Amino acid sequence: MKLMKINRIWTGPITAGMIVGGCVSVTTPIDNGLNQSAEHSTDDAALLDSSEGRDWPGYGRTYGEQHFSPLADVSDRNISRLGLAWSIDLGPGNPATVPVAADGVLYFSSGLSVIQAVNASTGRQLWSYDPQVGEQAGTKLRPAWGSRGIAYWGGKVYLGTQDGRLIALDGRNGRLIWSAMTVERDDGRYITGAPRIFDGKVIIGHGGADSANVRGYVTAYDATTGRQLWRFFTVPGNPADGFEDKAQEMAAKTWTGQWWKYGGGGTAWNAFAYDAEARTILIGTGNGAPWNQKIRSPGGGDNLFLCSIVALDADTGAYKWHYQINPGETWDYNAAMDIILTDLVIDGRIRKVAMTAPKNGFFYVIDRANGRLISAEKFSRVTWATGINMDTGRPEEVPGARFPDGKGFELWPSYTGAHSWMPMAFNPRTGLAYIPEITTGAVYRDPPVDLDRWKRADRDAHDMGVSLNPRLSDPMQNTSSLLAWNPVTQKPAWQVKTIGGWNGGILATGGNLVFQGQLDGRFSAYAANSGKELWHFAAQAAIIAAPISYRAGGRQYVTILVGMGTSPGIDKATHGGVEIDYRSQAKRVLTFVIDGRARLPKPLTVDLSIEDPGTDYSAEPALAARGTALFASRCSSCHGFDAVSGGTAPDLLRSAVVQSQDTFEAIVRGGALVANGMPKFEELSPDDLGIVRHYLRSRAATAANSNRH
Repeated sequence: MKLMKINRIWTGPITAGMIVGGCVSVTTPIDNGLNQSAEHSTDDAALLDSSEGRDWPGYGRTYGEQHFSPLADVSDRNISRLGLAWSIDLGPGNPATVPVAADGVLYFSSGLSVIQAVNASTGRQLWSYDPQVGEQAGTKLRPAWGSRGIAYWGGKVYLGTQDGRLIALDGRNGRLIWSAMTVERDDGRYITGAPRIFDGKVIIGHGGADSANVRGYVTAYDATTGRQLWRFFTVPGNPADGFEDKAQEMAAKTWTGQWWKYGGGGTAWNAFAYDAEARTILIGTGNGAPWNQKIRSPGGGDNLFLCSIVALDADTGAYKWHYQINPGETWDYNAAMDIILTDLVIDGRIRKVAMTAPKNGFFYVIDRANGRLISAEKFSRVTWATGINMDTGRPEEVPGARFPDGKGFELWPSYTGAHSWMPMAFNPRTGLAYIPEITTGAVYRDPPVDLDRWKRADRDAHDMGVSLNPRLSDPMQNTSSLLAWNPVTQKPAWQVKTIGGWNGGILATGGNLVFQGQLDGRFSAYAANSGKELWHFAAQAAIIAAPISYRAGGRQYVTILVGMGTSPGIDKATHGGVEIDYRSQAKRVLTFVIDGRARLPKPLTVDLSIEDPGTDYSAEPALAARGTALFASRCSSCHGFDAVSGGTAPDLLRSAVVQSQDTFEAIVRGGALVANGMPKFEELSPDDLGIVRHYLRSRAATAANSNRH
């Protein structure tokens, strides 16, 4: 069991762990002092957008995914008194995740989906549950990004694991209630997103389209029993096998070639929203697999349901309507970013809408009853399209945007997107959406393509069929902002620049506040109506996740998990000069309350010097060049481009592990650190390991020499 160091005014006991069911680590249940009954007190009513906000049971709090708390005990009038109530130090692995809170208990995942339950007022640990993802995920541990969120309903905590399980735990004691395998073993699918609860059901999608030949789908289960209720595929399969439903038959007409041999993509790994009145579940689908449409669908076509919002009947999973954001998607412009539901007054009448700010740089307002576009405007720098045609709902693409053979195209936004998975928020009182906007570009080109190689399951997991250069000299490159957007006028209300090319997810509250963190660890509260910074706290760690707010013991709390994790840590060049070291920068849960008086420990100080490659090292440029490709395809998604870590995983240029052949082999091939999230690569031969190791030592030697001069 992974225990936590809790930094707070009062410290309670932590019991010894016990093994449950052969593979589950869970603490003995502790009386939490809250007199919880066996019956849950958070039910469907707490998930309504109109709920009073005592609890935060879902990823976006409610069905409408607004990331808005109506609580106003903490407001723009007393925010200066907000202080740290308690903090918890976490172990290794991903901390970039959104917690939930119910009945005075805070639940969160960290690392490889290790769930912790703590008293929300004090931070005292109640129980923990380790699904042992590292031991079970196998190749699905690549990349080792962990869970971005969980859910609570009916007294149960729900989580998806990277190996593909959907698990329900008893919220009182952490004991396993049911577990369902949502994917096939070794099929390339994995889960990083949060489950969503709706009408007694729990829905989950998966990722994997960027690393395997994957066909996307979503699955709904009975939230009480775990019984599978329905499944909807987001792209069609092989027509020779027959279609699962009429929607698949319709979608197949928009594809060409033998797309099913490449998987197709369209994975729904993040965005879901539920319209309870219409009994409709909305899902946001991902990019094509591979990205380059000329490979998967060489004759063109819209390639439904890639990069779309798809509406399904909540009871049956039957198709209702769709709106495709990027027909024939070819840039990694997935539409799996937040879908927010609300009512807006447009042209004098109330419209029930769905809003989204996907990667492609346009903010969309869509009629959620029928999927018709109401409006769409650019909220970031866009070069691939001049606008969205309001008659057809289709983008008006710029000639050359699909990077014709031999010609590069400077695409803004890049594959990073103008808005990534970090949640935006909507405050129904100000009428504004708050977006963690990103400004990045990249040059796209067509590389030589071997179509037969692309059909193989063992293809290079990080080759998406395009040649990319993200190293642009433009001053806008790798910049970001907190953007307040008016969805009715489709214009910005205010904008605050943030550091580097990433920033944290958003929380809006009824106290006229917007909370967001930055890469340099500054956790800020802004006036929701003006953007004026009213308060900040030095978190000592990069902030990627979104905060939540809830009430416990009659007081309003704000909680956020801090520390670098997932995709923002891949490329140090996007960090605006902020140094983020995996070993020294804390991963923590921080909880704030009015008149909180707790303090953080002093930051750790570690030696950040480059590791000497050793006396047995001699440069062999040809060998290092071979190692470049191996490292890029196996290691860069966690350890960083060019072996320069951005904080998601240890910096291998500063690691003594690389100097020991035996230790390096034990970790990389033997899986000695899978419990910490380091996958094993048993397919690499001893020669392959030697080549990668030589590459890393050559990079360290070059970096050390550069530092000396």
